[in-house]
Amino acid sequence: MKITSTSCICPVLVCLCFVQRCYGTAHHSSIKGTRNQTKHIEGETEVHHRPKRGWVWNQFFVLEEHMGPDPQYVGKLHSNSDKGDGSVKYILTGEGAGTIFIIDDTTGDIHSTKSLDREQKTHYVLHAQAIDRRTNKPLEPESEFIIKVQDINDNAPKFTDGPYIVTVPEMSDMGTSVLQVTATDADDPTYGNSARVVYSILQGQPYFSVDPKTGVIRTALHNMDREAREHYSVVIQAKDMAGQVGGLSGSTTVNITLTDVNDNPPRFPQKHYQLYVPESAQVGSAVGKIKANDADTGSNADMTYSIVNGDGIGIFSISTDKETREGILSLKKPLNYEKKKSYTLNIEGANTHLDFRFSHLGPFKDATMLKIIVGDVDEPPLFSMPSYIMEVYENAKIGTIVGTVLAQDPDSANSLVRYFIDYNAEDDRFFNIDANTGTIKTTQVLDREENPWYNITVAASEKDNPGLLSHVTVGIRVLDVNDNPPELAREYDIVVCENSKPGQVIHTISATDKDDFANGPRFNFFLDEHLSINPNFTLKDNEDNTASILTRRRRFSRTIQDVYYLPIMISDGGIPSLTSSSTLTIRVCACERDGRVRTCRAEAFLSSAGLSTGALIAILLCVVILLAIVVLFITLRRSKKEPLIISEEDVRENVVTYDDEGGGEEDTKAFDITALRNPSAAEELKYRRDIRPEVKLTPRHQTLSTLESIDVQEFIKQRLAEADLDPSVPPYDSLQTYAYEGQRSEAGSVSSLDSATTQSDQDYHYLGDWGPEFKKLAELYGEIESERTT
Repeated sequence: MKITSTSCICPVLVCLCFVQRCYGTAHHSSIKGTRNQTKHIEGETEVHHRPKRGWVWNQFFVLEEHMGPDPQYVGKLHSNSDKGDGSVKYILTGEGAGTIFIIDDTTGDIHSTKSLDREQKTHYVLHAQAIDRRTNKPLEPESEFIIKVQDINDNAPKFTDGPYIVTVPEMSDMGTSVLQVTATDADDPTYGNSARVVYSILQGQPYFSVDPKTGVIRTALHNMDREAREHYSVVIQAKDMAGQVGGLSGSTTVNITLTDVNDNPPRFPQKHYQLYVPESAQVGSAVGKIKANDADTGSNADMTYSIVNGDGIGIFSISTDKETREGILSLKKPLNYEKKKSYTLNIEGANTHLDFRFSHLGPFKDATMLKIIVGDVDEPPLFSMPSYIMEVYENAKIGTIVGTVLAQDPDSANSLVRYFIDYNAEDDRFFNIDANTGTIKTTQVLDREENPWYNITVAASEKDNPGLLSHVTVGIRVLDVNDNPPELAREYDIVVCENSKPGQVIHTISATDKDDFANGPRFNFFLDEHLSINPNFTLKDNEDNTASILTRRRRFSRTIQDVYYLPIMISDGGIPSLTSSSTLTIRVCACERDGRVRTCRAEAFLSSAGLSTGALIAILLCVVILLAIVVLFITLRRSKKEPLIISEEDVRENVVTYDDEGGGEEDTKAFDITALRNPSAAEELKYRRDIRPEVKLTPRHQTLSTLESIDVQEFIKQRLAEADLDPSVPPYDSLQTYAYEGQRSEAGSVSSLDSATTQSDQDYHYLGDWGPEFKKLAELYGEIESERTT
């Protein structure tokens, strides 16, 4: 079987088709088929032969965009088994089979029924097979072949990124690259010239050019000036078929803007300017503006202004406004028409950002001359000084002259000047001023200690034009006089310890003075000479504006006197000197050995003095109740005497017990000592402790009065001997206690009952050195000695 194609679009292709048909199975579109094949066919025995190729694969071609009325012939399928009797049936399957491509199943002719677009699909894969029409069995194996869509020039080039916006610096060299544009063609670049694009410029000459192959746009002129023309619109065309006639084309627009460079120096529109400035212009204020023009833009037009010469270089200054690029002329010093009526300034404006590539176009600066005319105005009076400092003594009489201010009219008219003090509504008026002379006087008596300084504002105006005012500040210092005596720096709480020694410093005092330093320190401290010498304390001037309080004697006692008063005198160093008197209060307190205060009686008195009346009544009531209870108890005790109770368990010598408190050595009625003198009588009286015994008088009791004469010492010795010789006593010692001191001794009594009345000259001061254990004893004997001394 063979396949024949007749797809020809020109005479050359017709020739190719002819050659194709002639060559048949040997070349482009032939598929041969043979019956000899190695395949099992139903109803036949399998025969093994050397197989011959039945199908030869090849390609078919079909033109795109076919617009004819009849289907386009593609090719022909033919099998070697086809004898032309119609027994062979051709079948076509695959992409587009039956819809795009149809086949005559008898002749094997293939036709395309639709117009194809290579840009949508470049080729189709199909399968061909020849079968026996009667048995529907394949005569040839199925073979695959491709139908390619052959391209024609049906797509124009396109610029996908246009339109373009690009910049290039002005004054660039010729041939400077600006932009590269690229156009794409959807046609087949491997077949013919349908996709071969060339570039050309339709608009923008002679300023720019384009490379026909690469599409690179370049400048075509030297020194293109932005100030002459800034924007350009360039149209670029792309044409396929290598630019030949009949080729398709597309175009795009490229908008090119020249960017600025600093190629223009600043220029003043005029070489001479004139400016009027009134002499009343305030220092630091702007009095005028000047501007130089620069054709450049942005930072290339930035400039600074400066005064390079002129007689007003010290009177005026110039600065640059960066927003408006103007020179701002300001006043540095006040103007005076009467002294100078005009000034001349040479002003220069220069670029700040220079491009040295264009220095040959420079210099990039320009200068102009400015003449300033000073205008005459009516000015307020002018004081002779910018401020005044005056002095006046305190306590000066009302109307005392403090000082004088002076102002004059600076104008040629020289008008009279009037003065007044500019007071606030709440200010106290301590001064006034003479309206004609400017003399300032006091209106009140001044006190430096209340206000040492006054600030007033004096105003001056022309008599003919009161609206024009000038002001000046006047400071008045109040000078000090010695009108305040010294006084103690504070209230002093002075304490003296009871165990103080003579000459001991107990406190240091200082003084202060409201007057100035010249009339204050140095201070002198002394005691009043008209008073008698103080026996307890004295005063020592330390000559450093302080004084020390010293004790005169050894000891003090709170119980005798707890507060002392010391009058002192203080004088200052002023001329004449002033003296004041003060009284110091000194409290007596108990102190530790290191001088720390332990307690002060004055504090205890103050505490009790703070009790209310109700509390005092309650305390007194409690005391009365306690006394009543004590009296009642004593009465009951005297009315009821309890017997002596002898313990039955005690087998030793009986100890007589009693609970009546004796009255000392002279009390002989506290108990009956008969029992001591006649113990045998006590042994016979064995009382029970649980009942009250009935005492009956016996002859032994009647003889007690005769026993009083017996010597007790002999009785004790007798009892001691009996106890030593009695074998029936218990085997332990028995303690016998007797309240007997013995007969009177020649040394006298050691009792303390009569010691209060004994006079002694012994010094007990050494007790204070024995330590804290003997502190109370030292205080007791110290008080006794102080009382005797007093």
